[in-house]
Order: sequence, then C-alpha cells, then structure tokens
Amino acid sequence: MKFRHLLEKHELSKALFDEMTAVLTERGLLLRQGTIVDATLIAAPPSTKNRTKSSDPEIKQTRKGNQWYFGMKAHIGADAASGCVHSAEMTSANVHDSVATDALLYGEEEIAFGDSAYASNERSLEADRTEATSSGPRPSSARRARP
Repeated sequence: MKFRHLLEKHELSKALFDEMTAVLTERGLLLRQGTIVDATLIAAPPSTKNRTKSSDPEIKQTRKGNQWYFGMKAHIGADAASGCVHSAEMTSANVHDSVATDALLYGEEEIAFGDSAYASNERSLEADRTEATSSGPRPSSARRARP
C-alpha cells in the first residue's frame, strides 16, 4: 500500500508507464492499429490490522456473479497485434468497466475489442463499429425483442 501511494504522490507510475510505451513503440512492438480492453479484479484483504487501524479508502467491494470481492480493479488496454499493454488504469473494484474506456483507447485504432461491459459507455466500442463489421444484436437483447 505504501509503495503504490508513493508512486501516485510523485506521479511516477504514469511516467514509468509512458516511458515503457515509448520504448515499445520505438522498437516497433506497438502497432497501434487495434486495442483489446478488459479489466481484472485485484483482491485485497478486508483486514484493518495495521498501524492506523483502517483499510485503504480506495479499496471497495463489488459483486461479480454471486461472489463478492474486496479490492481494486485494473483496467488494461493492449495492442491487438502484439499483445503488449499500452495503457492501464487502476480504480476501486466498484467502478464499472466502461468508465475507463477513454483512458484505455489512444484514439486512432482501426478496431477495438472488449466484452459487453464496454458497450455501455457513451464512447463505447459498439459506437466505433460500422454496419459492415457489426455482428448483429447481442443474444440477450435478441431474446428480449421476441414477443
């Protein structure tokens, strides 16, 4: 917890990540034609057994299916061709995946891939699709449309 707060305080995590992205781009490992976006939960113990007798205020709980989790969420943007990570955002676990969409896309993608959680944002991956590349309605919405 201390290390993460030191990185945030001195804005080093973004600087380190930007430098790594620049090196990968310079070496031709990031093609920037497409992006794959997804999020993963990072579990944290709900314990308050520390010096301050409190838990980190940024760590929250969320439900995935019928299971509850306590922790944070890592939102990742990866180059579709190479698989190299080019962007990452850390949020509380209760933040919806679509909130981080803009931070994960660099804006010049020819195509972007993500699960249905990313389709609910105003700047959604669905909005980037043309009718020619659309695969039709999601099965869940097709079922609802029937009489």
